[in-house]
Amino acid sequence: MHLEGSCHCGAVSFSLDSAHPYPYQRCYCSICRKTQGGGGFSINLGGAANTLEVKGKQHITVYHAKMRDGQGHEHASTAERHFCHLCGSGLWLFSPEWPELVHPFASAIDTDLPVPPEHTHLLIGSKASWVEVQGGEQDLRFDGYPQESIAEWHQRLGLER
Repeated sequence: MHLEGSCHCGAVSFSLDSAHPYPYQRCYCSICRKTQGGGGFSINLGGAANTLEVKGKQHITVYHAKMRDGQGHEHASTAERHFCHLCGSGLWLFSPEWPELVHPFASAIDTDLPVPPEHTHLLIGSKASWVEVQGGEQDLRFDGYPQESIAEWHQRLGLER
């Protein structure tokens, strides 16, 4: 599926192709919650990095999240969170560990996205105390990361495009 996206102020627009366009994952980690701010969670899609086209690149800033281990040590994540530096809109995440993928934030996508038949709620163990995890009976919930990838979820439900 071809996806079109943009920031709130319109300074940045982008497009890419996605075989995994269902916005089914709801991440409750503090990084997603604090950088995206939507509903206490954010939703990432899967896209092909080699199809990413961007207009307004000069308005993009990259943030490397601070990662903390259980012993108080801190390091910068290798993942790159791309934002519009004018309006602060989160656009996509790129990780050098998976160079063939780009993970656009569903909140930045302007194309009508398909409605997922179920959701996966992940990193619930990191959610803010005020956040209520809501969802259907079929929804999967994990305190950490699920074993199932975005591609595997789409395959299991026969939703690849």
